[in-house]
Amino acid sequence: RASYRSGNAYKQLCVGSTSHNNNDFRLKRAFSDDVSSEDSPMNQPREAMHYDVVIVGGGPAGLSAAIRLKQLSSEKDIDLSVCVLEKGSEVGSHILSGNVFDPKALEELLSYNEDGGDQWTEALLESQDSHATPVSEDSFLVLTESGGSYQIPNMLLPSQLHNDGNYIISLSKLARYLGEMAENLGVEIYPGFAADEVLYSDDQKSVRGVATKDMGIGKEGEAKDTFERGVELLGRQTLFAEGARGSCSESIISKYNLRQEGGASNQHYGLGIKEVWEVAEENFKPGFVQHTLGYPLQSSVTDKVYGGSFLYHQEPNLVLCGLVVGLDYENPYLNPYKEFQRWKTHPAIKSHLEGGTCIQYGARVLNEGGYHSLPKLTFPGGMLLGCSAGFLNAVKIKGSHCAIKSGTIAAESVYSSLTSGENAEEKTVASTGEIDTEEAPVEVTKYAESMEKSWVYDELKEVRNCHEAFSRWGVGGGLIYTGIAAHITKGKEPWTLPTPVGRNAGESKTDSKATKPAKDFQPIDYPVPDGILTFDLLTNLQRSGTYHDDDQPSHLRIKPDLAHIPESTSLQVYAAPESRFCPAGVYEYVDEKLVINAQNCIHCKCCSIKMPEEYIDWTVPEGAGGPQYQVM
Repeated sequence: RASYRSGNAYKQLCVGSTSHNNNDFRLKRAFSDDVSSEDSPMNQPREAMHYDVVIVGGGPAGLSAAIRLKQLSSEKDIDLSVCVLEKGSEVGSHILSGNVFDPKALEELLSYNEDGGDQWTEALLESQDSHATPVSEDSFLVLTESGGSYQIPNMLLPSQLHNDGNYIISLSKLARYLGEMAENLGVEIYPGFAADEVLYSDDQKSVRGVATKDMGIGKEGEAKDTFERGVELLGRQTLFAEGARGSCSESIISKYNLRQEGGASNQHYGLGIKEVWEVAEENFKPGFVQHTLGYPLQSSVTDKVYGGSFLYHQEPNLVLCGLVVGLDYENPYLNPYKEFQRWKTHPAIKSHLEGGTCIQYGARVLNEGGYHSLPKLTFPGGMLLGCSAGFLNAVKIKGSHCAIKSGTIAAESVYSSLTSGENAEEKTVASTGEIDTEEAPVEVTKYAESMEKSWVYDELKEVRNCHEAFSRWGVGGGLIYTGIAAHITKGKEPWTLPTPVGRNAGESKTDSKATKPAKDFQPIDYPVPDGILTFDLLTNLQRSGTYHDDDQPSHLRIKPDLAHIPESTSLQVYAAPESRFCPAGVYEYVDEKLVINAQNCIHCKCCSIKMPEEYIDWTVPEGAGGPQYQVM
């Protein structure tokens, strides 16, 4: 049985598990592509493990795919070997979301289990001691700077914003629950190991699998006494479910031009910053859901900062609150973390938190591009799932249900492909222990075809122009357009609002290029935190449980051809926006020189998106590093 603890997982990863599918047969000697010195342990050949399906990422999409593959193995009586690679120290430790959860995709997935899965809320409570609290009240407010608020009647809101039948949950706890289920079905889960490299065929035309990061490398790049070479995990199909801006997924999208092939525009992102509070009984309203626009991000109907807030009451006594800021904002002086702290001082928010205690903090980017930003989903040897592909509905403020559905459809498509044809069972790694070298990698296009026919695409297409409406016409125009799209056209409008160009004619707009020079703005004077309701960043960072071994190379690397950007452009032209937008205090300038505090990183991926010229290459640190989210 694969362990959720990194020590046992590494032992199994190195020597091969004997508990599932004859994994001892799968351990094969393979050679690294870059061997320059036989004397260096870092250039020694890597071991390889063979699977029918390798899944990168232990979130809702990846785990749903793993579960469905094993359900089908049982139903069809042809077994496929499946492993899940997760860079967090345990499943769920890197998972962060609001989260008001639409259960339809999960209930569909669990309906294939012997128990039918209709009691998932009780099972989640028993497994993880975490409540799925039914939504009891739904409120949408516009906050004013003077402390007032106006409620938008629910009848005027898009139907996708209605939360009848939804639940307030911890997504990190749900991931742990799904991880246990997958493990019990025979999936091998390896937490604490980061996929560092995508492995390609010799002709570079197909994906063979991934390699985990070498462990035990010192800060100066030397091999320490604890050095362990990474392991190659080779699959007949490799499913990438890393979440938004996943490093392996982005490299594949770039290598195979999947955005261009899919006719997609650049992806756009928001930064979600979240706290979890324990509150007194008199302030707790189980099932209460509140979203807001206005203060502090928008002060007029023409403001173009895209974003808003959420506040949810989850049993037994938790308030989940946060702010999402669209990263296409223009003002380099804007500080998303400090805007979040300022938001909590508004009377409509403060009243929910007074007398309470903040117990956890975290942040993560999320996709906001929607339908127009979906890349081509498949390539020879693999596919993109969940938020790695961009399946998030920003208007609905939900993506977990889309991620689970994409994982389910991916699994069904892959299973059909790998078990079809003559002597299919004899070709499975589950039966032979290794991949048939004569088998050509397959591109499972059925996955994309099935996704396009699913309710996921229906949802995203209905609101496909809404994000761009906010970007063009501000919060007022965006709300009007969204109302028309939701109530009248329902996605059938015969036009598309194309993404405008960047600062220079002919440039494709990215969130990085949306930033304008500092000379066009005035610095923002934020209030000093009081330590009770509002907190300084480093104090809050401790609540994320973030840890990285200090004695390792920085995983946040300045791209060599952009090494001049920090001091010559970011600091001089944009007044060092990275010192403000990072929600973990990773970047600072000391004597006009950039200092990168990589040990603070909470893996939100914001820096790889919003940096001037995108000068940072976000790579994975040693496995198990990063935040240790428990209730996010």
